[in-house]
Amino acid sequence: MFDLVISIIVLAAIALAAGAIVLWRKGVTKQAMLMAILAIVMIVNVAIWLVPMDGGDTPMEAATDAIAEEERAPD
Repeated sequence: MFDLVISIIVLAAIALAAGAIVLWRKGVTKQAMLMAILAIVMIVNVAIWLVPMDGGDTPMEAATDAIAEEERAPD
């Protein structure tokens, strides 16, 4: 499910960037800049989740491992 969400976010960021370029060429600069900023924020958010940390794991792998460990722990 995480892969699907990340894919949708990346596709939305690409669409926002393309829309920002179109609006910029039409002369609607304020909305174009806002769309470009949102696209950058989305890409940075995806990078935060997918770029490996010091140990070599991504934050998503660390979160999955923590959930799995918590489920295995006896009550």
